[in-house]
Amino acid sequence: MSGASGVLVGEVNPDVVWQILEGDPSAMLIDVRTRAEWGFVGVPDLVEVGHTTTFVEWAVFPDMSANPQFVAEVMEAIGDNIPSMLLFICRSGVRSLRAATAIADHFATVGVSAECLNVAEGFEGDLDPKGHRGGHNGWKARGLAWRQS
Repeated sequence: MSGASGVLVGEVNPDVVWQILEGDPSAMLIDVRTRAEWGFVGVPDLVEVGHTTTFVEWAVFPDMSANPQFVAEVMEAIGDNIPSMLLFICRSGVRSLRAATAIADHFATVGVSAECLNVAEGFEGDLDPKGHRGGHNGWKARGLAWRQS
């Protein structure tokens, strides 16, 4: 997907994200779900791969209004050392794609080079035939490490 500046954001599945984090100490996973989702659904546990998850809400619960400080909050979390790769995750991959595009557009505007990737399938994945998440695909269904926060 490309943003307003024409910047492309790639997509990778959760297994590839795990491999990236195992092999790249400067990569960063940014969970853009809501505080409620982090608390009730769980969060990626990256201890095994020597990383921590960064948490910045793309939209704010309960009304799901856009977080007007999203880009600023991500930039504050990143600090002075821009990671080689930023990986964005949400519930199913929709919000995180928008979030990755927003950061990629920001980087393009300020002349920073960093790869932004969306985690396709997200943390809980798509709905299964019964209308449930968490068992069909996504971070949890693929058996990647996670914990209740």
